[in-house]
Amino acid sequence: MATSSALQFGLRRTALTSLTTKATAQSSLGSSAVNLIGARRYKSTDAGDVIGIDLGTTNSCVAVMEGRTARVIENAEGARTTPSVVAFADDGARLVGMAAKRQAVTNPENTFYAVKRLIGRRFQDKEVQGIQGLVPYEIVKSPNNDDAWISTKSGDDKYSPSQIGSMVLGKMKETAEGFLGRDVTKAVVTVPAYFNDSQRQATKDAGKIAGLDVLRIINEPTAAALAYGMDKADGKTIAVFDLGGGTFDVSILEISGGVFEVKATNGDTMLGGEDFDEQLLEELLADFKKESGIDLGGDNLAMQRLREAAEKAKRELDGLAQTDVSLPFITADASGPKHMNSKVTRAQFEALVQKLVERTVDPCKKCMKDADIAKSDIHDVILV
Repeated sequence: MATSSALQFGLRRTALTSLTTKATAQSSLGSSAVNLIGARRYKSTDAGDVIGIDLGTTNSCVAVMEGRTARVIENAEGARTTPSVVAFADDGARLVGMAAKRQAVTNPENTFYAVKRLIGRRFQDKEVQGIQGLVPYEIVKSPNNDDAWISTKSGDDKYSPSQIGSMVLGKMKETAEGFLGRDVTKAVVTVPAYFNDSQRQATKDAGKIAGLDVLRIINEPTAAALAYGMDKADGKTIAVFDLGGGTFDVSILEISGGVFEVKATNGDTMLGGEDFDEQLLEELLADFKKESGIDLGGDNLAMQRLREAAEKAKRELDGLAQTDVSLPFITADASGPKHMNSKVTRAQFEALVQKLVERTVDPCKKCMKDADIAKSDIHDVILV
């Protein structure tokens, strides 16, 4: 009887254990199924695409390889380039690209542009102090070290140039993903040839913050030579003259067996299209002051309108002999509103920027000297 009871107890216990095991197994199976569904739902669609990004001072662009040719990807606005501009609206919203540039007039102190000039620089650098006089936003010392950072109007938020750069790179990543229809995590980014190690590392850091694994940092002159099909110009020596939005660099490359060797490089980190705009802006300011007796220098709103008008006039003078700068209601005094109406000729503009153009000559001479070549040894010149 005792044996029978023990047997029954044992059977019941075995059955209970069996049921528990089965329930656990089902629970485990259910959990695995849920995990599998979750994994499938959140699985990355990254197909290993590598994008190429030109992170410029004024504009940036992104390209992807289609077969053996590079395809520049249009952004949401349909443009092949995106302004390297980041802005923070009053409600805290972050704007990048054309949306940020469009509201710069009404929000100059919170609109950050030409930040590439600050990448890898110290706050005490003479160049940084020079930049502060040209931009409406505030450049501050990093709370962690001597690096130059930027601050919002309220002073509550401070950003490193790498963080701002990462926001632009993030926009480029978003543009590429929208075109390809899948995730992108790898990129090749171009930098000026004379960028030092800290500036190159800061660019890599910007990529990492944007969620990109920067596989390689390529010198802009090398990228330009490749883009112009110079990889087929074997045995040639070429000069790349790159006068960009905020930086100028000249490089001499030797192509041998499809390999590019940068023989020498030189440039000016504080010379670019922004400086050409600034020359025209100062001339317009002086003309308006002479005409109306009002100095617009302290009016950030008027200065931003004027800066955009100067850039537009510069672009128009590329194809026209003369252009008009018309800015109604630029300011007002006791007698009423004031309007700006100025004519600018190409000859007048060329005279204004003559000294800036002359500043490109010395780096070219130094570059040839460093490469130990004469002018006659250069087969081709690429103007970027």
